[in-house]
Amino acid sequence: MGLDEESDSQMPFLDPNYVSSSSSQSSKLVLKRTGNEWTGLAHIITAVIGSGVLSLAWSMAQLGWIAGPLTMLVFACVSLTSVFLLCNCYKSPDPETGPDRNGCYLDAVQKILGKRNAWFCGIAVRINFIKLAIVYTITSASSIQAIQKSNCYHDQGHKATCGYDSTRYMVIFGLIQVIVSQIPDFPNMKWLSIVAAVMSFTYSIIGSALGLAKVIENGEIKGSITGLPSSTAAEKVWLVAQALGNIAFAFPFSLVFLEVQDTLKAPPPEKITMKKVSVMASSVTTFFYLCCGGFGYAAFGNSTPGNLLTGFGFYEPYWLVDFANACVILHLVGGYQVFSQPIFAEVERWFTRKFPDSQFVHKNHTLKPLSILPFRLNFMRLFFRTTYVAIMTGVAVLFPYFNQVVGVSGAITFWPIVVYFPVEMYLTQKRIESWKSKAIAFRVFTMVCLVVTLYAFVGSIRGVIVARFG
Repeated sequence: MGLDEESDSQMPFLDPNYVSSSSSQSSKLVLKRTGNEWTGLAHIITAVIGSGVLSLAWSMAQLGWIAGPLTMLVFACVSLTSVFLLCNCYKSPDPETGPDRNGCYLDAVQKILGKRNAWFCGIAVRINFIKLAIVYTITSASSIQAIQKSNCYHDQGHKATCGYDSTRYMVIFGLIQVIVSQIPDFPNMKWLSIVAAVMSFTYSIIGSALGLAKVIENGEIKGSITGLPSSTAAEKVWLVAQALGNIAFAFPFSLVFLEVQDTLKAPPPEKITMKKVSVMASSVTTFFYLCCGGFGYAAFGNSTPGNLLTGFGFYEPYWLVDFANACVILHLVGGYQVFSQPIFAEVERWFTRKFPDSQFVHKNHTLKPLSILPFRLNFMRLFFRTTYVAIMTGVAVLFPYFNQVVGVSGAITFWPIVVYFPVEMYLTQKRIESWKSKAIAFRVFTMVCLVVTLYAFVGSIRGVIVARFG
């Protein structure tokens, strides 16, 4: 996911046959695209299903058995609408013939809407990468903490006092990221996408299965139509806002969409294939989300934990809970780097241009620790990446509140990335005048989504403030 025109970073889980070669007639890359609807489906599902599923049961508990599933379906429809619009933005200036291809989201915004919009979009994309680093730090620490607690409860009984401070685990996770971030091309290693896909599916399936098993054990479906009761109506309103933010976090289709479309072979036209992929991916992920959220809420009702795997609704089998949380940690160690490397690359390119003669910036030092393969160390890279990880870890330590922070993260970029820019690019590509009924309908759609997103954002920010200072 490139941050500007010079960025060549790609999603690490894309088709291995997606290669580049130089052309004698053009400075542009000539790409071999061999993907089909099944590889496209795999790429999107791998990118979308992640730690966001862990909060869906809690979100369902705030909304109840009617509003909860309906809200997930509405968000799925909004995301599907967004990617249908983006299908027409892959080629420009003509959506059918091009000739230009937009291989990433930001390229499409710049070519179709211009540099001003691309600047604002770039901010949203960068915020998206940064927020994920914070959320992944919090989630990984809570999973490490859950493993410790699970073993403690197994050894000493479910009523034992098993308290562990999450701060030390965030620091440990941060130290791991400092080390991993120094590995050249780490996010482009082929095995990373395989590990990420397997881990995310594993812990999501385990969470759903444990919820279903708990429902069977209880012999009843818990929960209510109106959801978790609150002490006041105002408190209920704010909890619903946080739930909306948590659900929004689980639907990040749009940002990776054009990169997946850029791997597809033609004929048939990439747009046709991608529309089929979008429907399949939306159906699979929505079904998966409904299972995770629904089984979790049905199992625990008003006691549904904020994080399905760390809230200790499940005690046994403890080894399975440990394994699921270990999968979360492994997934997020790699995921953190996938979304941080574009930031690293952009800032380091700026330093390279700004200080062309600096040894601190340009010189690589070859190390051979323990007589293994040589390792190239760059002091500027070490300094900047360590500082970045330290800041992200510090923010996570200050605000270690899973559902509240996930709510903020989901709401802060959902509207610009999933709604506003796709709608504006579509209207521009199709040259639809603002007074036409289709344009008016899209503007109404955009404004409604903005109101809902602002509501979720304000409610989640309030939740963070109350949790920190209340």
